[in-house]
Amino acid sequence: MTRTSRIHNFGAGPAVLPQSVVEEVASALPNLMESGIGLCEISHRSETFQRVVDSAMERVRRLLTIPEDYTVLFLQGGASLQFYMSALNLLKPGEQADYLITGGWSQKALKEAQRVGDAQSRWDDFSNGFKAVPQQGEYTIRDGAVYLHYTSNNTLYGTQYQRHPDSGGKPRVLDASSDIAGVPLDVSAHDLIYAGAQKNLGPSGVTLVILSPWALSRVGNDLPTMLDYNVHASKGSLFNTPNTFGIFVLDCVFKWLEDNGGLAGSIERNQAKASLLYDELDSSEFWKPHASKDSRSVMNITWRLHNKELESVFLHEAENAGLGGLKGHRSVGGIRASMYNGCPIESVEALVAFMQEFRVRHT
Repeated sequence: MTRTSRIHNFGAGPAVLPQSVVEEVASALPNLMESGIGLCEISHRSETFQRVVDSAMERVRRLLTIPEDYTVLFLQGGASLQFYMSALNLLKPGEQADYLITGGWSQKALKEAQRVGDAQSRWDDFSNGFKAVPQQGEYTIRDGAVYLHYTSNNTLYGTQYQRHPDSGGKPRVLDASSDIAGVPLDVSAHDLIYAGAQKNLGPSGVTLVILSPWALSRVGNDLPTMLDYNVHASKGSLFNTPNTFGIFVLDCVFKWLEDNGGLAGSIERNQAKASLLYDELDSSEFWKPHASKDSRSVMNITWRLHNKELESVFLHEAENAGLGGLKGHRSVGGIRASMYNGCPIESVEALVAFMQEFRVRHT
């Protein structure tokens, strides 16, 4: 289907960007910051691009209130590389690390960490269909564990922590890929945070990594160069050619966030969007929300229809109505609406209006 205008995009990532950011990026493509060189052509060693990196670093620190002694990196490889890289830098062979398993991504993180040390699941909701996150007192942390790893928001199943999990006094390692800068986050309560940018922060190809002094102190001296946090930190994320385009867009997104109420404004908008959709899902048995109410995500909302045979009809009609990206993950099925920072409330209003009309026609 050929379209001449933008649709309401609920894709899980790469996700929708704010319209003003798209326009700002478009204007920089032929000539970045009056340098005479286009955004995709600029040298990462140039003064012009150094200003981009510095600006992005400063905005990230301000918006997320990152402690001064923490290190910020812009890396590549996505969260999938960080599953292994984080364990490789923090664990010595045979050392213990504890993981909370709330979905497919935390499963993958555990698998990669087991290549390095004694990584174990301390709580796993697989048998329950990944409908919840752990509550206080439902798991224990091993005395010898170096850190606790968790995934704050689970894109496949639509669950999310409502508070930081108890780590038993151990350092926390967090995969915040799908809700960073969209929900409350105490950076100082964590020692390593990583997040692929393609959901809340920008396009694919950039990974934000935030490290405490403790995390950097754990890094050994014999790691592969490209997998060594200290190498990247010593070069200001410019050890090798970075994703110049992606870092520029990330800077634009953080500027947009600052101009629109900062983190508090982002949190308020995301809660309002989620409330609109959950109100419709809870209004009738026509819809079957997946996540337990105490574990519901404001970023990714997943549900089935009471009559699963209607799901393909729903998706087809939704696409024809200009509502895209609603098909659930291939491993889960059903419907999923991803409502990251760039998703405007008007898109959610359009989705809910369509759902109400669809429900009336098929009841």
